[in-house]
Amino acid sequence: MPQANTRPAPLALSTHAFAAPLLLGGARACLWRPLLHHYSVRLSRKVRKLFSTDTLASLWEHAARLSHPVDAKRILATIDPAEIARITEHYPRRPGARKTNAWQDAAHWIDINVDRAQNLWLDRSPPLRILDLGSGAGYFLYVCQFLGHSGLGLDLDDDPFFGAMTKYFNVPRVIWRIDPGIPLPDLREKFDLITGHRVCFHRIKRDENDVWKEWTPANWKFFINDVRARFLKPRGRLLLEFLPRPDGSSFFSEELRACFLAQGARIFRRKTLLSADPKERPRFKEI
Repeated sequence: MPQANTRPAPLALSTHAFAAPLLLGGARACLWRPLLHHYSVRLSRKVRKLFSTDTLASLWEHAARLSHPVDAKRILATIDPAEIARITEHYPRRPGARKTNAWQDAAHWIDINVDRAQNLWLDRSPPLRILDLGSGAGYFLYVCQFLGHSGLGLDLDDDPFFGAMTKYFNVPRVIWRIDPGIPLPDLREKFDLITGHRVCFHRIKRDENDVWKEWTPANWKFFINDVRARFLKPRGRLLLEFLPRPDGSSFFSEELRACFLAQGARIFRRKTLLSADPKERPRFKEI
């Protein structure tokens, strides 16, 4: 009598059994690909930033400063703290003023303006004639005087603290409001360097949503042409530094960046530098 086949029957594997892990693997791959692409793009950007011309120039500039340091404490020692305290008491800060505008903090502002002067190689250049637009309390020009330069400020006369400080610093200034489409006043001289730090004269007024209406590219072109034609010496430079916008973005929108580049500007982070000749791209160390 034949014996029954006791071997277990082979498993009947459905094609779905093989398809399931393949599909799962495919889904994982679909998830990983965009993540890998995202991080590879970020890494690529960081590498490009690390070896960009601006970054290398910044590293070189900081290395150059080590061989030519400026002691901010020596400049600060020439300022009488009792006099600053007297001016501050007589002209206290306006209610609601931001801490970043604590102009009575001489040590803070001397440090900042020494850095600004070094960025322009003013600690390593022959004596220059400088015009500072929006000169404020006069710290920048005071530092420049210490480094052997001479300067003139131009600003509004709406803050008596600034008037008292510039008088104490012996920084001369012209009272003037910079408006779009209107030439600057006749100063009867030309300058090696014209600066504007934390520029805000391009803000016209706030709209109903509390957003600033600003100069147009045409306004900026008029201003730059006026400065070049009437105030810059043949090898002079114009430096403008802008604060970030309220949302943290750069002042240089695509439209404004194109406008300044068309005028021959060199843009570095928050700053733009222009030469007297629009066909020349200036360098920060060039005199």
